[in-house]
Amino acid sequence: MGSKHKKPHVLCVPAPAQGHINPMLKLAKILHSKGFHITFVNTEFNHQRLVRSQDSDVLRGLPSFCFETIPDGLPIPENLDASQQVAALCKAIDENFLGPFRSLLTKLMSGSDSPVTYVVADVIMGFTLEAAKEMDIPEMLFWTSGAGSLLCYEQYPNLLDKGLMPITDSSFLVNGYLDTIYDCIPSMSAIRLKDIPPYIRITNAGDEYMVEFLCRQVERMKTASTIVLNTYDELESDIMDTVSSIFPPSYGIGPLNLLEKEIVHGSLASIKSNLWKEDTECLKWLDSKAPMSVIYVNFGSIAVMTPQQQVEFCWGLVKSGYSFLWIIRPDLVVGESTMLPPDLLAETKSKGLLASWCPQEQVLKHRSIGGYLTHSGWNSTIESISSGVPMICWPFCGDQQTNCWLCCNKWGVAMEIDNDVKSDEVAKVVIELMNGEKGKEMRKNAIDWKNKAEEACAFPYGSSMVNMDKLIHMLQTSTK
Repeated sequence: MGSKHKKPHVLCVPAPAQGHINPMLKLAKILHSKGFHITFVNTEFNHQRLVRSQDSDVLRGLPSFCFETIPDGLPIPENLDASQQVAALCKAIDENFLGPFRSLLTKLMSGSDSPVTYVVADVIMGFTLEAAKEMDIPEMLFWTSGAGSLLCYEQYPNLLDKGLMPITDSSFLVNGYLDTIYDCIPSMSAIRLKDIPPYIRITNAGDEYMVEFLCRQVERMKTASTIVLNTYDELESDIMDTVSSIFPPSYGIGPLNLLEKEIVHGSLASIKSNLWKEDTECLKWLDSKAPMSVIYVNFGSIAVMTPQQQVEFCWGLVKSGYSFLWIIRPDLVVGESTMLPPDLLAETKSKGLLASWCPQEQVLKHRSIGGYLTHSGWNSTIESISSGVPMICWPFCGDQQTNCWLCCNKWGVAMEIDNDVKSDEVAKVVIELMNGEKGKEMRKNAIDWKNKAEEACAFPYGSSMVNMDKLIHMLQTSTK
């Protein structure tokens, strides 16, 4: 497929959401640093958001790091900086993406001095397998979350077959049924039904579609040649053993935020994945605070809350007496302005800072951060663990319930807060996290896992570094 002096060309295809673009871009930059030509494929909608959030000159890439786009076929939303609805996106992936992707692949194969030699695609973008197979291009799949959530999604058909799901009556959401232990995953024996990704509860039509969609993607994973995950062996060793017994060869290559810092240098390091413009002023504010005195609050790119939940969270933070940095997306609060009531806003001024988005990895590494109130998305979870920061978890959707359970029950780095938010409980858990006996134990555990994460990413013999080398060898030797 070309002369030997040409670089192998990897086409990276993330799912069209912030939490998926982030780790895929890190992997792409690592591969580029190891000598690969990279083409990174976003949807047109997300690429325009990236252009608005950072210097567009940076996104013109390098001669050997290029950006391409495909349309998602969805109506353009009123708010151009709001996250797209998950079920609608997945339906679009099913119905709209294959044709444009096939055309892009054909263009890259026929009109380029450097034809594609390998496709690395997010598991959610499983349609890419069909197009790659048509053109005899090898492909591997990237599960951007942890191994634990993958095993839970893999259990969806069993939960349906056993009649444990779906929930047939809304009373089951509150009557204790979800506390039932689901003892069918060898490495996660004490997990409850409430800790399984909640689409399987099928409480609305969108959930029914999501269950069918996710089951299809997970089954398709079993036909892939290789799977990589943004985790590290030491964190999920027993879970990864179970994954390897069900799926094709699977490798932990994370935490990618640490591996990227080890490997990626120079101009490429300036390419970021945030779809919102980062507010770096918060770092100066953090500089003025004492070590481990601030609680960081961020509910990610998709989670939403009611105005009442927002008020309860904020009053709880104020009552705790600790300084806090709260990242409030423009679309965080459902159907309302994100503006807090004037009296509450006045109360935050002495202790809190509200910002619209931030460079999260820098924030979590900052000496003033003592804890993280989080939605338990995997990027936030792995970044917090690799920074040695304990957590309070308020999971919302997808893999977040599973990540929360793992953090609280297997790794001892977090405690969960009830979905029905009350300010007094928020204050209580913040105080415990920041200075209680349980908080001190969680911080000790978090630092232990941080040290193990750094060892996993250390050159040359860390487990993730070795797995990355295996991946690179595989991608290099595929060149024809």
